[in-house]
Amino acid sequence: MTPEEQLKQELIEDIASFTHDPLGYVLYSFDWGAGELAKFPDGPDQWQRDVLNEIGDKLKSGAISGASEAIQIAVASGHGIGKSALICWLIKWGLDTFEDTKGVVTANTDNQLRTKTWAELAKWHRLSITRDWFNCSATALASVDKAHEKTWRIDAIPWSENNTEAFAGLHNQGRRIIVVFDEASKIADPIWEVTEGALTDNDTEIIWVAFGNPTQNTGRFRECFRKFRHRWSCRQIDSRTVKITNKKQMQQWVDDYGEDSDFVKVRVRGMFPSASAKQFISVEDVDEAQKRHLRADQYDFAPKILTVDPSWSGDDPFVIGLRQGLRFRVLRSIPKNDNDIQMANLIAQLEDEHEADAVFIDAGYGTGIKSAGDTMGRAWQLVWFGEKATDHGFLNKRSEMWGGIKTWLKAGGAIEDDAELYQDLISPETVPRMDGKIQLESKPDMKARGLPSPNKGDALALSFAYPVGKRYRGIPGLNKSGLATEYDPYAG
Repeated sequence: MTPEEQLKQELIEDIASFTHDPLGYVLYSFDWGAGELAKFPDGPDQWQRDVLNEIGDKLKSGAISGASEAIQIAVASGHGIGKSALICWLIKWGLDTFEDTKGVVTANTDNQLRTKTWAELAKWHRLSITRDWFNCSATALASVDKAHEKTWRIDAIPWSENNTEAFAGLHNQGRRIIVVFDEASKIADPIWEVTEGALTDNDTEIIWVAFGNPTQNTGRFRECFRKFRHRWSCRQIDSRTVKITNKKQMQQWVDDYGEDSDFVKVRVRGMFPSASAKQFISVEDVDEAQKRHLRADQYDFAPKILTVDPSWSGDDPFVIGLRQGLRFRVLRSIPKNDNDIQMANLIAQLEDEHEADAVFIDAGYGTGIKSAGDTMGRAWQLVWFGEKATDHGFLNKRSEMWGGIKTWLKAGGAIEDDAELYQDLISPETVPRMDGKIQLESKPDMKARGLPSPNKGDALALSFAYPVGKRYRGIPGLNKSGLATEYDPYAG
């Protein structure tokens, strides 16, 4: 064996020793304190070391086997903490230390993926001691060995809700899979769901990391820190605790906007905002509404409004709700049903059972139900979401009704502990307009963001369509529709 071959063999053996030691690999593979890394003689920052060590410790435990035990790490941070560098180290370690490792990297946008994430990877690959082991193209880092170039690689894949096959095919039985979501806040929920469903190989090292600024307080990245926290190891990194950040700039932001402002929460503290920039109803308001438990005397004096939001598409529920003053609950949520007669009978039954003072139906898919109700002698009213708003500050009736929800929540409205209703209320965003009118994004636009139609939210919104007064029962024909000329929006 020639001296050159001996050195190559020693390098292979050294790198192999870091199979379950990502931090050791990073310290070994880069020339810290020299050349382009002259300003970093100590190598990774402490938070980066913590993440690398966590992965190594879990791998060494031998408990990783399939999606149920996959290593899933989510990091929400302020600006400038070095998350892109950590992503690159993980990718390099993953490939270098395990033969035929496969994986994908995606980001919030194609531009972010190509010009930032992948450009950073190309830099760290060039700086690494193993740069001759893999070819770095514009879309992949693949083995130079022709026999392995299809099986030993990481691919940069822009996500698309219309093309999820690349994320559905993440299988590598008995070996290693690495998945990286960069700027994860804006990666659509369906991509998370498809990825999760694909990571099912047993006896496989599965490592899924999601990094980003916490710009949105809805979506799957947010839920890593809340609903799915039992599956994700979560970190929120304050930029001021990291060596390389500009502390002077951070302090200026704190001075200008305040420590507890959403601006500072997102850009400095690594915290999710109370409300995203375009979010119409804040998480805080909905959280408080879920916590409220009202006494009957706080709402039973108010008129009862039965609302009906028919299914918008095949996977949307048919929702019937009831609001009385500050209390709202969903009475029925059933799969899409186009049998107008059957649904009309159900609505009539609930109207009588709860002695509703008014019944409002979304006209978009409810005209047949209204006609069926007419034949039964029911005075139900259609609500056209696109009609002109009474309040000139809103673009249309839909945005005006959702404005009613917002005001009602702040006035003390109470909702049940319903995860679907919760998401419905915090999901819609506003659309900027030159005239200043409030406009909500359309349902198709919400679906394009990977969100379902907010049928339960719309059921609550319908209760604010028109003024409602208590029906005078026992006097046939008097105020049969439940409509009134005087109306307290917080009571009825």
